[in-house]
Amino acid sequence: MKLSAAAILSLAFGSNQCLAFSPLKTSVASSTQLNMANPTESVFLTSETAKKCVDVAGGTPLYAYSMEKLSQNADDCLAFPNAYGLTVRYAMKACPNGSILKLFNKKGIHIDASSGFEVRRAMANGIPAENISLSTQELPEDFAELVDMGVKVNACSISQLERFGQHFNGTGQKVGVRVNPGVGSGGFSASSTGFSKTNVGGPASSFGIWHELVEDGTVPSIVEKYGLTVERIHTHIGSGSDPAIWQAVATKSLSFCKTFPTVTALNLGGGYKVGRNAGEPTTDLQEIGGPVTDAFRTFAAENDGRELKLEIEPGTYLVAMAGALVSKVQDKVFTTGDEGHVFLKMDAGMTDVLRPSLYGAIHPMTILPGSGKTEDVGDETESVVVVGHCCESGDLMTPKSGEPEALDERELRKAEIGDIIVMDGSGAYCAGMSTKNYNSFPEAPEVLVDNDGNAHLIRARQPVEAIWANECHPEGVF
Repeated sequence: MKLSAAAILSLAFGSNQCLAFSPLKTSVASSTQLNMANPTESVFLTSETAKKCVDVAGGTPLYAYSMEKLSQNADDCLAFPNAYGLTVRYAMKACPNGSILKLFNKKGIHIDASSGFEVRRAMANGIPAENISLSTQELPEDFAELVDMGVKVNACSISQLERFGQHFNGTGQKVGVRVNPGVGSGGFSASSTGFSKTNVGGPASSFGIWHELVEDGTVPSIVEKYGLTVERIHTHIGSGSDPAIWQAVATKSLSFCKTFPTVTALNLGGGYKVGRNAGEPTTDLQEIGGPVTDAFRTFAAENDGRELKLEIEPGTYLVAMAGALVSKVQDKVFTTGDEGHVFLKMDAGMTDVLRPSLYGAIHPMTILPGSGKTEDVGDETESVVVVGHCCESGDLMTPKSGEPEALDERELRKAEIGDIIVMDGSGAYCAGMSTKNYNSFPEAPEVLVDNDGNAHLIRARQPVEAIWANECHPEGVF
């Protein structure tokens, strides 16, 4: 099914652009329509800066990040409403490049790590151990060494809490407890308790200790048995933006804090929804934080003045719209008939951005001239299906919204082979979460665009030989 021109064009813009236009009646836009339907730049890249990124990376594909937007997003998070103090932890799984970790560290943002390996990676980039919190599905074998270095560990299951207690038995060692509060929030579930790939709270989630095990005394008894000191309660509900759900979860989470008088901080984990496309809402941090602040004050008033610090763990909010995949149109083909399409083939794909294939996610796209000159921007548009370079039918960059296996068309500037295609909203869960090396495509480089528009290489392109460098060939077997 083909979308109307207006509907398709609305997908081409980031959430920070308020645009109004009339549906196109022809494939050639008027000068007025051109400014609305075909922007001359993406969210943060002009033709010229995109070309600078390509040059410094030695070609496409590549990831580009805006230092200006990263800093602005960090400031927004650091201004999150709070009653008695705030720690912002960057969920580094969203984009773990060392330069981005260093930028946020300089801003005063701490780290939320999801594995022992992420902890080591953060420390290798100069992040102090005491600024790192580890909440993980797999407690690393060296967890005690990390704790001794200053890393804060949240026990995310009963067995993790037991292992932690057995090692630190009788020492009074501080520990956090991650609790599944029984509800969650996600972008792909109609229910706050239903299954969703972005919902990590509720009965359909394996994350955290089920709340009833706190309420029935199971967790407190383990803490008492090993003489541990619970200093943090951690809950995580997924990537949502409903203030009512956040307020409810905050109130529920505070009840867990009441169980442990030694708790000094409540970590309300969970990402904040970012609207990548026109019409998609972006979480208002001030709106969502206001009721939570009130809940903390109420808790203090009802619990002998206990003033708990707030911790938050944004990932997507910090980096999603500050990053883009910069690719090249390396081929263009078509099929005919009523079901025919024009296909643009990128020199990137699910090897670099997995979200469309995994979630049916829609990313804004902009076609820029391969010359890198704004003056060469054309005014002709066409409806196209954009696909990746993998030999895989699922490598689709323009799926139907919410349906990863259904293709859809996008109205974009008419592209020629060699033109640049920018896929915005690719700063989060793209470079750090992809099918890199599928079809033996090397890992793409990363580039940071500074406040003056200069491009800096922050990760080089992976040499093809590195893909098989750790393979072993035992003698006498072949």
